[in-house]
Amino acid sequence: MARAESLRIVHLDSFTAVYHRSSGITHLITAPAPEILATLGEAGMTFAALTERLATDYDLGDLDADALAARLDELVASGLVSAA
Repeated sequence: MARAESLRIVHLDSFTAVYHRSSGITHLITAPAPEILATLGEAGMTFAALTERLATDYDLGDLDADALAARLDELVASGLVSAA
């Protein structure tokens, strides 16, 4: 995830506003993106670890890895997450 000090995150009902100070862009995101950001944290993790943590923390027995990969790709394209 982008460095915590470069983001301002505000929860607004079903949306979450994420202001990315570096780019000056405010992103409006919905589930599961805020949960992915919260789980990744600033240190990040591997795809396998993220999948396992999300499945455990949110009781997702049928987590779709392809859908998760698509959401991660969107977060990378937005600049909120970097792929290492």
